[in-house]
Amino acid sequence: MTLVEHIYELRRRLAVALLAVAIGTALGFFWYTAYPFGLPSLGQILTEPYCALPPENRVQLGGGQECRLVAFGVFEQFTLRLKVAATAGVLMSSPIWFAQLWGFITPGLYAKEKRFAYTFVSLAVVLFSAGAVLAYFVVTQALQFLFTVGGDIQTTVLRGSDYFSLLLALLIIFGVSFELPLLVVMLNRVGIVSYAQLSSWRRGLVFGLFVFAALATPGQDPISMLALGVSLVLLLELAIQVARVHDKREARRRLEQGWSQIPDWKGLDPDQPSPLDDRLGSSTPAPAPAPRIEPLPPASPAPDRGSDGSTDRWDAT
Repeated sequence: MTLVEHIYELRRRLAVALLAVAIGTALGFFWYTAYPFGLPSLGQILTEPYCALPPENRVQLGGGQECRLVAFGVFEQFTLRLKVAATAGVLMSSPIWFAQLWGFITPGLYAKEKRFAYTFVSLAVVLFSAGAVLAYFVVTQALQFLFTVGGDIQTTVLRGSDYFSLLLALLIIFGVSFELPLLVVMLNRVGIVSYAQLSSWRRGLVFGLFVFAALATPGQDPISMLALGVSLVLLLELAIQVARVHDKREARRRLEQGWSQIPDWKGLDPDQPSPLDDRLGSSTPAPAPAPRIEPLPPASPAPDRGSDGSTDRWDAT
């Protein structure tokens, strides 16, 4: 395909992906208050962590025992519903737009690269989903702490926009953070980091992960911070052990193929011959002695005289 044909294909695939996201957003907008096929509504699923709090820890508005959030603006309910619907639309249409993305880049990959990409993409989806599910359950405990820390002195009237912003932020942060072990394994696979390096950096990495968890969690509560930090540390340790198994397997393969006799390329003198010559059975020839310059006897009784009057001729042997 020519460059113009690639651009046309990219435009077509982007149009299909955007159409899928738009349809998913429309379905999410309808699902926000509807109960399709007896399933709970999208709004009910998202507000469940808040409604799980005891009634004395949240303000009841509108009479009755219904669990409701509040809005202080005219268009706040509409914009919030549209925001939640757009997020749900992106997630529900992810198989379609990801298939379009994959269909655009896969012609340029080899068969081995395709299998490698399939494995890592599948693991990325599983890890992101696991992080989002954990965040959903952590929100309840985080709200329990945040809404009861004031005791009986005060209570919180929670806006819908604030609550959904906190919930969606936690879902995305946990989901993206859970991709950390996959990144570590990929760096180890391509030879950028080794198990020895990861093992020596373990203490610093653990400290950095807890600092990241403290800064990344939007609620600034100890519950979500500890949940994210401990989860990332466990996932990092799992990635380190995967790197250990991979490095042992690579060392065994190099030993079987005879590459273990070749030293590390780092620190080699560029002026020295390659160690591959010894492995392949060829010997490095010894350096030849420097040529000696000796005078030659005249070739004829009447030697040729140079411009300086010398009768000797010189040759290098």
